[in-house]
Amino acid sequence: MSRNLVILSLASTYFVFAIMLNSVGTVILQSIESFAVTKTEASVLEGFKDLSIAIVSFFIASMIPRIGYKIAMLVSLTLLLIACLSVPIFAEFWAIKLMFALVGTAFALAKVSVYAVIGQVTDSEQSHSSLMNTIEGIFMLGVLSGYWVFAAFITDNPDNILDWLNVYYGLAGIIVVAWLILLISPIKNDDVPKAKGQVMTDFLDMLKLTYQPLVIVFVISIFLYVLIEQGIGTWLPTFNREVLGMPVSISVQVTSLFAVAIAVGRLAAGQVLKFVNWYVLLNTCLVVMGAIILISLPLAQDADGSAAASVFQAPLAAYLLPLVGLMMAPIYPVINSIMLSSLPQHKHAPMTGLI
Repeated sequence: MSRNLVILSLASTYFVFAIMLNSVGTVILQSIESFAVTKTEASVLEGFKDLSIAIVSFFIASMIPRIGYKIAMLVSLTLLLIACLSVPIFAEFWAIKLMFALVGTAFALAKVSVYAVIGQVTDSEQSHSSLMNTIEGIFMLGVLSGYWVFAAFITDNPDNILDWLNVYYGLAGIIVVAWLILLISPIKNDDVPKAKGQVMTDFLDMLKLTYQPLVIVFVISIFLYVLIEQGIGTWLPTFNREVLGMPVSISVQVTSLFAVAIAVGRLAAGQVLKFVNWYVLLNTCLVVMGAIILISLPLAQDADGSAAASVFQAPLAAYLLPLVGLMMAPIYPVINSIMLSSLPQHKHAPMTGLI
């Protein structure tokens, strides 16, 4: 029971972060519509989110074991709550920039902690990979939920152009629930591997991990994967709107298919990996991904979704491109799991910082 509660706390924490982090594509589209900013100006939101994740995780990851993973996750959810409430209160584009900076900072704390705790509640490489895929699959269910939650608050009425900001009050309530689940979960400070030495020593130990050629290849692979996933996920709402010509709310709803595909792919991979070698699975996924992209992009050239009144009336290209997510789904959690499970548990936090 205690193990299940720990897993529930990890899943609920990841779920709310999924909604907030992957709302950036929807928020970019809505910022263009609501605040009259250009695509270039709106695109900086991705930077506020990702650079804060990179900077904070790189410099803070090695110190998280000192304060405890549970405390770090509670702090991260508190920052997330502050970020949520700031947007509808100020209702300005700068507040959205601030929100994503806080969201990225908070996620850096949460992800290092979640990945480290997964190592505590699993006892083999296979179970680690399976739970990693399950947690990442739940993350994608959060992404999927986010698209529909945001779409429910979006209106094409120019008199109520900022009403969509009210979505953040509802998200704040979900964050409070996740915070309470985490609070009662039995992740004790005594269970956290104790860090030894000085903070700078811990940081240098993290950097020393990059001396290994395998780690360098791994980090490059992670970088390329995230580049592809966020390139599709962030700009798919705008692609649906401006290339396929679909209405704003339908563009956001159809984008949820990408999240559905990744969620299904990761949850399925969590089971498939119990029987299939990870290397065979990942290479198969890469080949099929390329084939889907080569087929779907030409179809988008002549597509016209302006008459679509629901997701069921979207052009074929709007359905096909998100299917890339089904094949790319297992890649990220599997290569993370293989790398982390090959390291001693006390190195999981610094390795996640590099991730």
